[in-house]
Amino acid sequence: MKVLIVQTTLHWEQPEINRTHIAKLISEKASEADLVVLPEMFTSGFTMNPKLVAETMLGDTIKWMRKLSQQYQTAITGSLVILENGHYYNRLVFVHPNGDIDQYDKRHTFALAREHEHYTAGTQQVIINYMGWRICPLICYDLRFPVWSRNTQNYDILLYVANWPEPRVNAWDALLKARAIENMSYCVGVNRVGKDGNDHNYVGHSGVYDILGHKIDKLILESENVALVTLEKEQVQSTRDKLRFLDDRDAFEIIN
Repeated sequence: MKVLIVQTTLHWEQPEINRTHIAKLISEKASEADLVVLPEMFTSGFTMNPKLVAETMLGDTIKWMRKLSQQYQTAITGSLVILENGHYYNRLVFVHPNGDIDQYDKRHTFALAREHEHYTAGTQQVIINYMGWRICPLICYDLRFPVWSRNTQNYDILLYVANWPEPRVNAWDALLKARAIENMSYCVGVNRVGKDGNDHNYVGHSGVYDILGHKIDKLILESENVALVTLEKEQVQSTRDKLRFLDDRDAFEIIN
C-alpha cells in the first residue's frame, strides 16, 4: 500500500481555506497513493471553539473528501469537528474511493487543553478494512495510552493523526516507535506544522515505522511537505510468523 503523508500548516478556524490549501498540496502525488492521511482537526487546527467550525456528516468537508477520494481513486482520512445529536466530536473520518465512510471518535480527550469540556469522548475501538489491510485509527492524545491501542484485533496498521506541539515532540517520536514495536504493526503518525491561534508551535515529526520500529519515511521533519511511503503486507505476516511475540501478550478487558 502506498500512503501519502500530509504534514501541513493549518489556518486557524478557517475550514474553506484549509481545504483549498490541502487540495493544492496533495494534487501532484494523490493519484499515486492508495491512502492520503491528513492531521487532526485539519479544517481548523486544535480549537476549543467547536461552534465556530463544526460540521455534520453531510457537510462541506465530507463532500470535499468524497470528491477528492473519487477524483484520485484513493482513500483519504483525517479528523475534524463534527456535530451530531447535540454533541461535538473530534472525529476521524476515513473515506473509501467508493464513497463508503468509516469513523472513529477520539477516546482520550486532552484534559490539559480542556478538550473534555468541549468534546464528547468516543467509546468504541474501530478497525477499518481496506485493500486487504486492517487499520486501527487513533487521534493524538490516544498515543499516550498503550492499552487502548493494544493489538488484540490483529490489525496491520496503527494510524495516528495529531496536533502534537513542539515542547513534547520527543514523546511523540518515542511513542510512535514504541507502538510499532509492541504491537508488531506498521505505525503511521501524521502531525501538523506551524503556529495555531493559541500561539502553540508544531514541528511535524510525522513518521512511518515498520513492524520492528525502523523509521521508513523520507519526510522533512519540521517543514510542510508530503511524502509517499510504501507498506509491505508480506513483511508484517512473515515477521509475526517468525518471532510470534504477539502470542505472548497479556489478556485484559477494557471497561468503559
